[in-house]
Parts: sequence; structure tokens; C-alpha cells
Amino acid sequence: MNYFADVGALARKDLLLELRARDTLPAMLLFVLSTLVIFHFVLPGDSSELAAKGLLWVAIVFTALLGLSRAFAAEREQGVIDGLVLAPSDRSAIWFGKALSVLAFLGLAELVALPAFGLFFGGVDGPMVAGIVLADVGIAAVGTLLAAMAAASRARELLLPLLFLPLAIPIVVGGVGASVTDDPSRYVGFLALYDALFAIICWASFEYVVTE
Repeated sequence: MNYFADVGALARKDLLLELRARDTLPAMLLFVLSTLVIFHFVLPGDSSELAAKGLLWVAIVFTALLGLSRAFAAEREQGVIDGLVLAPSDRSAIWFGKALSVLAFLGLAELVALPAFGLFFGGVDGPMVAGIVLADVGIAAVGTLLAAMAAASRARELLLPLLFLPLAIPIVVGGVGASVTDDPSRYVGFLALYDALFAIICWASFEYVVTE
């Protein structure tokens, strides 16, 4: 029980800080909306549904990257990360709580992005939403671990995209497949497997990453 109390406290801390500072979420909302508006005017009127949904996933991945780049900003700038590591709790709770807050920010951004996509391009359906939800879990799990790794580097703005984007390729493949194919169950299952596998890996390895 104490473990989940720690997770909840860490996630709540991030959400309260964001409500007060309004640093991450407004930037994510502005970025994803601006990207969709640009795609709306750049794509020709007869562009395919596949092209439009592929570009939606580009917007989602880079919006997530923007949020991940700020995931450990407060801890880095105020030196809080050392206190979290030395706290008498399981260090994986730091990853869990931070991943939940990243997932919340990404979900809120998509609550605005998906209606905008439906307005500009149409075609928002159940399998597409299911793919996005599962993709968000994978992005939050993997991205939080990599953001923690990059936070200790001087070149963190460069390092995080280099680490994150290759691991995001399977997420994009699964998400696009779930959005456009006649049989989305294969891709939804693939995303669920990706989430389960990488969530376990990230949860188990976070302690070693954060102590190095």
C-alpha cells in the first residue's frame, strides 16, 4: 500500500506543479494544434486517409517528446531528484508516478487534438482511439525512463530525441495500423504487448538508471 501511496503522491505533485506553473500542458496543446492546422493547409484536398492519420501520429509523437523534455525539469532545476533518490521508498515509484503524470498530460493534449483532427480530416473511430490510448501508455513508460537518463546529461535536449524516437517507431506502426486497417485487432494486440513488455523493463531498470 505504501508503494502506491508514494506513486500517487509523486504524480499528484507533478499535476499540482503544472496547475500552478502552466509550463508543460499549454506548450503541448499549442504545439499539437498548430501542427494539425499546418497539416490541414499543407495536405492537398484529395489526400488519402492514411496520409492524414500518419501525420496525426507524427503530431502525437512530437507533442509527447515536448512533454517528456520537461518531465524532470523541476527536479533538475531545483535539485530535487537527489532527495527523491535518497527517500526511504522504492525508486521505481519515481518512474511510476512520473509516467502517470506524463500520461495525464498527453491524454489532456489529445482530448483537444482529436476533435481538431476530426474537424480538419474526419475519420476518428473506436479502433483509432484504442490505438492512441495504448500508444500513450507505451510513450509514457519508455519516455519517462529515457527522460530520466537524459536529465543527467548536458546535451539532454539532443539526447532525449535520439533515444526516444527509435523506440517510438513500433508505437507509430501499431497506432497507424490500428487506425487504418480493416482488422485493427492485430495492431491493438501488438501495442498491448509493447506496453506490457517495456513497462516491466522500465519499471525494473529505473532504479539502476537513476542511481548512475
